[in-house]
Amino acid sequence: MPIRPRRNHSPVFKSKMALAAIKGDKTISELFQQFDVHPNQVSQWKTQILDRMSVVFEGSGKADSPQVEIKTLHAKIGELTLENDMVNLFDTTQLSNFS
Repeated sequence: MPIRPRRNHSPVFKSKMALAAIKGDKTISELFQQFDVHPNQVSQWKTQILDRMSVVFEGSGKADSPQVEIKTLHAKIGELTLENDMVNLFDTTQLSNFS
């Protein structure tokens, strides 16, 4: 039997396989036959998703950080706009003095 090259499965495929194993509609052996993935691999993916499932519902605080960043960026935009207006005002007054 020739050795087949190593396959890299996408995260989407892995999650679908793990979810199908969790549902239990089909046995792991049936999933193996249908998708040509080793039963041990399906079991590992199932275990990984079950172990990490609680992370989905944890409050990580990441939703607040973009708001802070947006406020900082708006402040910087206002500062630069004011600075730009001052430079433009200075340039026009300097030009009128030379005329």
